Amino acid sequence: MSVAWAPVQLRRMAECWDYLRIPLNAEERHQRPGPIPYWGANSIQGYVDEPLVSEEIVLIGEDGAPFFDRNRPVAFCVDEPIWPNNHIHVLKPNSKTDARWLAYVLNDVDYSLYIAGSTRDKLTQSALMRITVPTPPLDEQRAIADYLDRETARIDALIEEQQRLIELLRERRTAAADAELGARVGSGSRLKWFVNEVDLRSDSMAEDLPLMSVSIDWGVRRRDQVTADEARADDLSNYKVCRQGDLVINRMRAFQGALGLAPEDGIVSPDYAVLRAVPPVDSEWLAGVMKTDRFVREMASRIRGIGSAELGSARTPRINVRDMCEILLDVPDGGKQAREVQAMRRLIGQIDTLIVETETFIELARERRAALITAVVTGQIDVRGRVA
Repeated sequence: MSVAWAPVQLRRMAECWDYLRIPLNAEERHQRPGPIPYWGANSIQGYVDEPLVSEEIVLIGEDGAPFFDRNRPVAFCVDEPIWPNNHIHVLKPNSKTDARWLAYVLNDVDYSLYIAGSTRDKLTQSALMRITVPTPPLDEQRAIADYLDRETARIDALIEEQQRLIELLRERRTAAADAELGARVGSGSRLKWFVNEVDLRSDSMAEDLPLMSVSIDWGVRRRDQVTADEARADDLSNYKVCRQGDLVINRMRAFQGALGLAPEDGIVSPDYAVLRAVPPVDSEWLAGVMKTDRFVREMASRIRGIGSAELGSARTPRINVRDMCEILLDVPDGGKQAREVQAMRRLIGQIDTLIVETETFIELARERRAALITAVVTGQIDVRGRVA
């Protein structure tokens, strides 16, 4: 460490302005459109017409923030008018504290020392203000912030570039599937002749079955593979059981391609649809067809009756399984299905490998970013002579 930095509690560096927070639900935000960012626990949740705070501040999550993921920020320096809600703390640094430095150092805190809550991680206001960090003089704080602004911007630009690459690869993946299977949509027989809807509800067996979720990007996965916090409802008796190889469809996002094959037996939301292919239809072939742009467009065209009971609301349309089963499919014989599946696996497998490699690169870059912040804010790297 370049000098002996004294440990200082946050209460001596900033005021807590949580009294300025006001939560707005989606409908309230919809009624007051504007350009002002509306901040939630860890990100901008939308935009409204006027700010509650217009000074340079530091925001840090109160609950719902990734406190134990060192590669994701929980604190943000904001120098624009905003409207914060009740899930994020608002800090106003004093004249001896640089706001940018404070955000960086708060992203290097060991939050296991301060977090409370058994079901949801929560950083209370009192715990927040007890946070203690080694604190350099103001000029050195600014040097640290300048250096990290420059170096993290380089890493962030690289990460953004790799994220764009992933988007392009996913577009290629969709195009490859469409080229192989998209022509099967729009002619032939109705889907209803090739699937059975399964509506088996769980009981005590649910305790032994993993909770599954469905995504546009990765299809069907166990919830604990998606998030470390596997939130389970108290009563799972109404959840649906899916078996390995079943098609699971997120009805609310089906028209965006949120469906896939269950990799194992599990339970899913009662709002999902579970379909089982009728032999000799191959379930993998059918899932590939149903994820093509052409099939997805057919589903989107069947979203009917804005404000109807089926839709729930204009913002959350759900596909009716009966309507979806009216889509026409040209189903070939089993041998042709197998050949098309093999071709799809070959094309998509190559692209998926590139996506995984790119995602790994991004994760390593985020680890490098976090390690750099730690080294600088703890004084392991003296940056005073490195800032132009």
